[in-house]
Amino acid sequence: MSENRFTFSDSIRIEATPQAVYDTVSDIARTGEWSPVCIGCEWDDDGGPRVGARFTGHNRKPDREWSTSNEVVAAEPGRAFAWEVNGGLVRWGYEMAPDGEGTRLTETWEFREAGRAFFGERFGESADHEIEVRVADARSGIPATLSAIKRVVETAR
Repeated sequence: MSENRFTFSDSIRIEATPQAVYDTVSDIARTGEWSPVCIGCEWDDDGGPRVGARFTGHNRKPDREWSTSNEVVAAEPGRAFAWEVNGGLVRWGYEMAPDGEGTRLTETWEFREAGRAFFGERFGESADHEIEVRVADARSGIPATLSAIKRVVETAR
């Protein structure tokens, strides 16, 4: 596990090939199967997991619902899949590496400086609180997401 205040990552070993894991995490229509917040995504254009492709994500928490505009920034089959949210405010990504007969999947979240500035403008005096909520969500959500992806991938085998 690696972290600082605005970046967090964690890893899990999955009994599947890196390509099988990539095929799962890059199938954004399935995101609701493993994300504790994102209930679904769809490609905005012809889509597909390629750099520059755009998709909309739909999120839900008990107190609110919202959608995000996302752009794929890494799409290397069997190695990496990543996207930026709302013009680069946040970056989410997965990296896959061979681990014996399986795969080490790492998920990383980065709440960028532009995102923190946006929160300052949007939330004013409550920006620090809103930022800490997002940090806490990532820290609890990433391990839960990784465990769910492991279950989904290994069940499909």
